[in-house]
Amino acid sequence: MFFQSGKPTGTIDYIIAGLGNPGREYENTRHNAGFLALDVLAEKYGCKVNRIRFKGRTGECTISGRRCLLLRPSTFMNLSGQSVTGAMQFYKIPPERTVILFDDISLDMGAMRIRRKGSDGGHNGMKNIIYLSGSDQFPRIKLGIGKKPHPDYALKDWVLSRFSFQELEELQPVLDRTAEAVGLIVGGDIDEAMNRFN
Repeated sequence: MFFQSGKPTGTIDYIIAGLGNPGREYENTRHNAGFLALDVLAEKYGCKVNRIRFKGRTGECTISGRRCLLLRPSTFMNLSGQSVTGAMQFYKIPPERTVILFDDISLDMGAMRIRRKGSDGGHNGMKNIIYLSGSDQFPRIKLGIGKKPHPDYALKDWVLSRFSFQELEELQPVLDRTAEAVGLIVGGDIDEAMNRFN
């Protein structure tokens, strides 16, 4: 795909994108677990994600000796690919060096799953990224937000519901582990990250 052509600009080695929906009404909702993980990552590495670029908010920091762009798309979840692929094209970063953080209803609260690549798994943000990039070779960290409380519960209502205070406390350790895992992935140790955290 077009991301492979040309040499990297040298300014950015990796893109780390946390997925979610912008706006106060979506703060601390389950679908915004990727935003929460990116916030913890930014805090750990002393990065301010406040520059408006690529239809999102960005910040730059060094993780495991690599220059990384932290990206928080402002496009709403279903159009995440517009923001992510815009940054990829600008910096000539291939999918293999674009790490995606997002929520997963098939994992229990507090669980995480690291994958080197794969399908969208029914997640609309990943679906749009894969569609617009033409690739499924994105390393990703999936954050468990728990299954719907009962089968009749509308999926949209569930993912847009807010975490309770107790759930946010349960989520904090996995957000911290996500920051550690990103450090390993960027450092070239995705197998170690999978062994340690899956």
